[in-house]
Amino acid sequence: MSQELKIALIQSQLIWEDPQANRANFSKKIASIPEDVDLIILPEMFTTGFTMSPHTIDASEGSKTVEWMQKVANKKNAALCGSIVYNEKGSYFNRLYFVKPNRDISIYDKKHTFTLAGEHKVYQAGAAKLVLEYKEFKVCPLICYDLRFPVWARNAENYDVLLYVANWPKPRITAWDTLLKARAIENMAYCIGVNRIGLDELGHEYSGHSAVYDALGNQIAYSEKEEIVYASLEKKHIQGTREKLKFLDDRDEFSLI
Repeated sequence: MSQELKIALIQSQLIWEDPQANRANFSKKIASIPEDVDLIILPEMFTTGFTMSPHTIDASEGSKTVEWMQKVANKKNAALCGSIVYNEKGSYFNRLYFVKPNRDISIYDKKHTFTLAGEHKVYQAGAAKLVLEYKEFKVCPLICYDLRFPVWARNAENYDVLLYVANWPKPRITAWDTLLKARAIENMAYCIGVNRIGLDELGHEYSGHSAVYDALGNQIAYSEKEEIVYASLEKKHIQGTREKLKFLDDRDEFSLI
């Protein structure tokens, strides 16, 4: 098995509350990605933008997007990851899907709903952390506001890759940059952040800053414009860093209740 994970981060504008148009937009972008890429990561709520009006989205759109993700992942022979608005029997979730090329699905519901925007009043919060295995790498996917809470991201599972999909606005982008780097260093893992760009319907501006950091906090990829960002993650970097610097062995012992 390969000890390298080639990733593509799609930093894109989003079309407000229009899943069909966003799927079409991302289909074109994904078609341009080289065939050797293993994992393609999309922003938070990539079919709608960060809407607090999920009732305006047809309930069937969630399953349509999941089917689209399965089809794309299978065709590209690459995993596809991103979060969407999902209507489950009348309850709404900001739900991340990690879809493997064989169409297998893993899900994560956003734990920390963004109270500043009233997300907690509209969407159900998740309660379970997800750590999955893909191509010899253990991956922990989280969503946007989760970035501010290091206990939730704490590397108790010895994962290799921590990733965040987001709609993180420009006025607080310094926090995004700083916390992504911090999460990489404290967890001794690759840390990936995929943000959107452009203006949304509510006038919020997003400046991107999608990035990849290695286990020592070195930035290995970064962008402030609409583009696809590429990076290569190496298992030997994680193994070598942790063998030399055994900081994770000195973690405080505690558990969440």
